[in-house]
This record gives sequence, structure tokens and C-alpha cells, in this order.
Amino acid sequence: MITGIAQAEAWRRRVLPPVEEPRPGVWSIPVPIPHNPMRYTLSYAIPDDDGLVVVDPGWDSGEARAALTAGLAAAGANLADVTGIVVTHVHPDHHGMTGWLRGESGAWIGMHPAEAATLPTRAWRGRHPGIDPDWLRFQGVPPEEVDLLGVRPDRLAALLEMPEPDREINDGDLLPLAGRRVRAVWTPGHTPGHLCLHDAEAGVLLTGDHLLPRISPNVAVLPTSEGDPLGDYLASLSRTAGFGAEEALPAHEYRFRGIDARVRELVEHHEAREAEILRAVESLDEPTGWAVAACLTWSRGWDALHGMLRRMALAETLAHLHHLAATGTLKCLPGTPGVWQKV
Repeated sequence: MITGIAQAEAWRRRVLPPVEEPRPGVWSIPVPIPHNPMRYTLSYAIPDDDGLVVVDPGWDSGEARAALTAGLAAAGANLADVTGIVVTHVHPDHHGMTGWLRGESGAWIGMHPAEAATLPTRAWRGRHPGIDPDWLRFQGVPPEEVDLLGVRPDRLAALLEMPEPDREINDGDLLPLAGRRVRAVWTPGHTPGHLCLHDAEAGVLLTGDHLLPRISPNVAVLPTSEGDPLGDYLASLSRTAGFGAEEALPAHEYRFRGIDARVRELVEHHEAREAEILRAVESLDEPTGWAVAACLTWSRGWDALHGMLRRMALAETLAHLHHLAATGTLKCLPGTPGVWQKV
């Protein structure tokens, strides 16, 4: 059930939603994302006696800085009042403006240690520059597409500038807020160290990208990935279903209720996708990750996806393939490109 009525209307009209206070002392501030179909990140400001903590400052741009500054003003605060910054995960539309905000306020930065390990400055340290095209070729990406899907040096440079945290926030930790009890809930899957934040007294769960009202968050296998990200995500969904009585405050789109129902929808979506992928593996002559991705159903259609959107679709397909391998249903044959087959 949609509870962020003004937010949903703004989403329908393709404009920024208003700054709102959905609970006393919990402010929702939309921060624009330039040239992106997600349009904005919902940053949250939580005041306490000493200042306030900002959750997910958002994408870094002049327009975004102005929007966050204006949102804080609407909450009766300014940049200097920010004492802490919590990052649900390090994607640029969440962590991108953190460095600037820390520079303006002197605030500490907190994230889960598993998320800190994925920061590009750590994940790419000591890796050969050729690993990305080599990885793409292993997935069966055609030669003419490899350069289009590769991580561009200018994009990598921006990612390498994202700041390190000053403190760890582990599963079950309370945020350092005077007079409030906001607890971290570790929900790996969308990223390894993704955090949700639970304010039991206010009856809200800040869900980051883990749980969105309308779309399925991207769960991806990357060149630096380990383990079974989709398996982690499904386990995190099961845990999140226990917060069914709370209102969800996501990082995109709009607030909603029915967390347990939304969890069921997402589980069913992934089950249907898994069945579609198994049919593709059986029907293709050479079912590489790329070939499987190209014959799946995408909301815009595969032919309409280009560049990073096509890479994200490939990475999402690989997450399903790796999960099916982890459950003993598929295996990847040795060689380049990697070809998948049923066990």
C-alpha cells in the first residue's frame, strides 16, 4: 500500500517529490540523480540533541548539493549541524556526495565493514587494468561490445574518489544518536554490506535499495564478486519479512506499507526469472552469460539497452546463473567463453 502519496504523485509526474517529515524527527529529502531513470535518491535526516545524522546523501552534483542543503534547511538545520553520515551502500547515487558533505560538516562516515571492502579503492587495488575486458570476454560479450561495456577511466576515477568510512556499523548496532534507538539491519544481496535501519519506536524501516515499492533491485555478479549474491539477497528478504508491521522508507520512489507482501512479490519474481533462465540455457546452442541475458525478458527489451544498462542486465543474469550453480542446478564449463549447462 502506497503511503507516500505526494511522493507517488511526483513519481507519476516525473518531478521531485517534496521534503517531508513522515515521522517526528525523520526527514525525507529528495536528491536528484542527473540523467538517470531513478531520478532521485531519498536521503534521510535524523536529528538528535547534538545535531543530525544523514542517511545516503546522494549523487554528487551542484544541483544535488543545493537540494540537500535546502532539504536540511526545511528540517531546521544546516550543513554544519551534520554530525554523522550513514551509507546504506556505496553506489554513487548514495555515497557520491558523502565526501563533499564531510568536508562541509566534519561529520563521521559509517558503513558496514563488508561494504567498505567493496569500495573501488580496495576492490580494485592491485588488479590488472585488463581484468575487466577479460571478464567481459569470459561472459561471452562480443568483441564489438567489450569497449562499450567496459569501465571507462573517467568513471573509474570518480569511483576511486569515494571516501573511506570512519566507523564500522555492524548488524544490530545502534546508531550514535542521543535519545533515539535506530538499529542497523544487515541485508546483503544488492551489495555485500547493504544496511537497512530500523526505528522501532517510530515504526519505520529505512530500506535503502534492498526493498523498493515498484522495481526489483539489481543483484549483480561483478568482476570482484564472491559467493552467491542472489542467495544472500533471498536470505535477506526472508529476514526483512519480519518487519511486516513497519512502514518502509526506501531510497527511491515512495514510502509504502506491506513489507511482507512486497517480499513475497520479489521472491516470486526471482523464481519466475530462474525458470526463464533454465529454459534459455536448454534452448541455446552456446549458453554463455551474454547469450542467456540477450534472450530474457527485460522491461525495455534487450535491444533498447545500451552501455551500462546492458552491462547491468548481464550482471543480473550472472547472479541468477551463479545462484543456480550454488544450488547444484547448473555448472559453468571451463574455457573462454564460459558456457553454462544443467547438472
